[in-house]
Amino acid sequence: MMEIRYNPLTDEWVMVSSSRRARPVLPSENACPLCPGVLELEKNYDLATFENRFPALKMDAPEVVQENNLLKKMKSKGVCEVIMYTSEHNSALPRMSLNQIEKLILVWRDRTYEISKFNSVKYIFLFENRGKEVGATLSHPHGQLYAFPFVPKRIQAKLDSMKEHYSQYKKCVLCEIISEEIAKDERIIYQNDGFIAIVPFYARFPYEVHIYPKRHVTSILDMTNNEIKDFAKTLKAVTMKYDKLFAQEFPYMMCFFQKPFNVNENFEDFFHFHVEFYPPKRDKDKIKWMASVETGTWNFINPSLPKEVADRLKDAEVRLDD
Repeated sequence: MMEIRYNPLTDEWVMVSSSRRARPVLPSENACPLCPGVLELEKNYDLATFENRFPALKMDAPEVVQENNLLKKMKSKGVCEVIMYTSEHNSALPRMSLNQIEKLILVWRDRTYEISKFNSVKYIFLFENRGKEVGATLSHPHGQLYAFPFVPKRIQAKLDSMKEHYSQYKKCVLCEIISEEIAKDERIIYQNDGFIAIVPFYARFPYEVHIYPKRHVTSILDMTNNEIKDFAKTLKAVTMKYDKLFAQEFPYMMCFFQKPFNVNENFEDFFHFHVEFYPPKRDKDKIKWMASVETGTWNFINPSLPKEVADRLKDAEVRLDD
């Protein structure tokens, strides 16, 4: 079974993919399907991308038959790709060289560009799940790309809110937030010429961190070569600080937010590319579980003060030398 079903109570789409039950779960290093030469990956690969073997979306998705006007569905037509960061099984973003991270950003950019050419693709979502605490089933460093035939509900909420702010003030809300954070310098944990990393004033998770490009760009396609270098440094700095905080591999969800594609609307003025990290930790040995009020209402309760968390992450000094 593979299809997308419409929820008329919330005006959102739900992906159904029964094949995902067969995914491997935390195999041993010797049996890791993402290591060189184990499956179809070359023995000497550096970075690589391939179609997810257990996709929720694919371009040749099966046709669906509508049941009635209430129980609506659509084809699961889209793209699910796995993006390999490195062939080294025991590596990770915080341990990769800046050069390797820069190459990874170029892969993210290349796949975004190529997949955006499909008119059926409306949104391209890049992400990484690190750690079993967030459901990662393979420990080899990798991320994923989902290309949706619709704009997901939370992204649409972001678009609507950012557009409303621009219509009122004729300014990008993230550009204003960046200026405010630099002026106050209370929640910044790292910055360079091109990017700023902060624990946001409105953080939902205790150790949530956002990365914002200082220049107004709408997607990963807009970055200059210098910005790619600064983006690599920022990703490395944030993830190194996470690992240093509790002297352990820090689990997180890393999500990229960029403008939609193949949609008849201009997002250039009001949408600003950004990255959000959602770590599940609330302390060294404690998990912040999403309970009923957060899952059911989408209203989060953060048990930590963002400034205090920012101070802890700021104090976790790291060196970015290759």
